[in-house]
Amino acid sequence: MKFSKAAASLLAGALALGTVGASAETLRLGDFQSTTHIVSIEGTTRWMKAVEEATGGEIEFEHYPSAQAAKAAAQLDAVKAGILDAALIGTPYHSKDLPLNSVVALPGYYSSAVHGTKALQEMLAKGPLRDELLAAEVVPIFGFVLPPYQVLAKKHLGGPGDWTGLDIRTSGSTQAMTARSLGAVGVSIPGPEVYTAVERSRLDGILFPLASVPGYNLQEVVSHISKNGSFGGYSFVMVVQKDRFDGLPETVKTAMLDAGKDIALHVAEAQDASIEKLVDEWTEQELEVYDFTPEELAELNASMAEVSADWVQRVGGGSETAKAVLEDYRKLTSE
Repeated sequence: MKFSKAAASLLAGALALGTVGASAETLRLGDFQSTTHIVSIEGTTRWMKAVEEATGGEIEFEHYPSAQAAKAAAQLDAVKAGILDAALIGTPYHSKDLPLNSVVALPGYYSSAVHGTKALQEMLAKGPLRDELLAAEVVPIFGFVLPPYQVLAKKHLGGPGDWTGLDIRTSGSTQAMTARSLGAVGVSIPGPEVYTAVERSRLDGILFPLASVPGYNLQEVVSHISKNGSFGGYSFVMVVQKDRFDGLPETVKTAMLDAGKDIALHVAEAQDASIEKLVDEWTEQELEVYDFTPEELAELNASMAEVSADWVQRVGGGSETAKAVLEDYRKLTSE
């Protein structure tokens, strides 16, 4: 979604109502997550509070959660157009502007939210992922990932032989390729519709991050959940409009970046910890929450290896930059 200059001016003015005369500088921050989601509670909201405290009230935020100011796929454009000053963007929604940032969606790499977040933070500090964001007229403050996607199904799914011909819910084209590499069919269905699709047997399984399962009550319609697979990931990045960021005092910039380093790791740790509790709850509810065997993991990873090669060609056009991004990501997630 693109915004005209006139529309941007009108909307920015409308969003700014109520801030005139305030002594603090107010930043309008967009977010498509609800305020009850763990990403908002432990990430966005916590970061805003930390920045406000660190700057002694010099900076304040007007928070527009649940896509109130712009839909998920329009958050980046809203920041570029000046409708928002900042936003927590889901990079998969902006693949046109941020193709190389989709490297996080590749399967078989990070094993936990903390593991993946540490790698992402390093790649956002310098290099092509950061350059993409700067070219999109925003400055990355911090980034983090969801826990690696697992498979939820009505039966136990192990090695690739168990996946043949199954309809599996996937998110994005890279994850659809992941399903195909295992012999399954990737089906794109919005999150709110997944529950009914499984209940009515339109889907045989779901690739989903476990920390997000309760938000959709998917544990009610499946009986088997893996917990040590790595079927791709999803990254969030907090961004500030570049000109807006450049115009802030150095002390404020430092406060934002320092708080971001802490919050990125914190929200990752919170998500990983939530999974441990969820696994206990699901086990008590007599769901089979299982680990793939070392042999199954080896077979799965061998089958999914082709997805990375496909990504370099399809997303990166076979460029040396794409190859370097993948190699850097592989190295960081192997540490």
